[in-house]
Amino acid sequence: MTPARGPAVVALGGGHGLSASLRAIRRYAGSVVAVVSVADDGGSSGRLRQAIPDLPAPGDIRRCLASLADEASPLGRALEHRFDTGDLEGHAFGNLLLAALAEELGSFGAAVDEVARQVGSVGRVLPATLGPVSLEGLRRVPVPAGALGTQRVFGQVAVQSASGITDLRLHPELPESSPEVAASILAADQVVLGPGSLFTSVLAAAIVPAVRQALQATSAQRVYVANLHAEVPETEGFGAADEVSSLLDHDIPLDLVVCDPSRPCGPGPGRVPCIEAPVGDDRGLVHHPERLGAVLAGIASCS
Repeated sequence: MTPARGPAVVALGGGHGLSASLRAIRRYAGSVVAVVSVADDGGSSGRLRQAIPDLPAPGDIRRCLASLADEASPLGRALEHRFDTGDLEGHAFGNLLLAALAEELGSFGAAVDEVARQVGSVGRVLPATLGPVSLEGLRRVPVPAGALGTQRVFGQVAVQSASGITDLRLHPELPESSPEVAASILAADQVVLGPGSLFTSVLAAAIVPAVRQALQATSAQRVYVANLHAEVPETEGFGAADEVSSLLDHDIPLDLVVCDPSRPCGPGPGRVPCIEAPVGDDRGLVHHPERLGAVLAGIASCS
């Protein structure tokens, strides 16, 4: 259950990182909305997108629904069930359920809302775009004479498997979003970006035009939760300050950054205040929901 009183919080991103932030946010927020990237083209989501071209990638949506589900819901737990034999090998049940409901109900958004209702979700989950999108990354590559040139890579899997990404774009360039996406961000008290893969989760959602414009216009406190470590090869060589700089370079405004002391922000960002607090688990591998929730709640109460 979410608290009866508390800030209205929007969480933005995708993948396991967004799931972690939602498990933290549900502990203190009065209302929760997840705005989720649907650009994944690998694994179960990629297979479903190939079979159903108009289907937005369901995988990150599924993870968020599981994170916000009533803990007593068997269906909520089953969303993450992954088949390991036969024709369904590798598919997550929740992905198949979302795909089936999208066809039955006539829209992916309606399918997401229906699954949320069935699992007793404590918050709303909104796809960042109404339709499927793909990622395009621009990366630095060596060229003769010791200089650096540029190379374009297409698709989330390709971007995730590349290093030296400097610029991320969407195809189509101006995808449509539900009006509820911008409205939620504009009405929020706090917007939490990250943690998660910088380019393929956080920026993949943040650079959606309706999302970026709402982030620039909102009076909400915009907080970036830095990753606990760089992801190889996607952000190989990045520190927390480099993640912040990439967000700013993509015109994503931030008010605060939360960093674990094991990977401090350092002097790099300069333009954005940084709060160092122990938000990782004891092994330093993933963010700890209670620790991260306590820090975010404290920040929200001061805004």
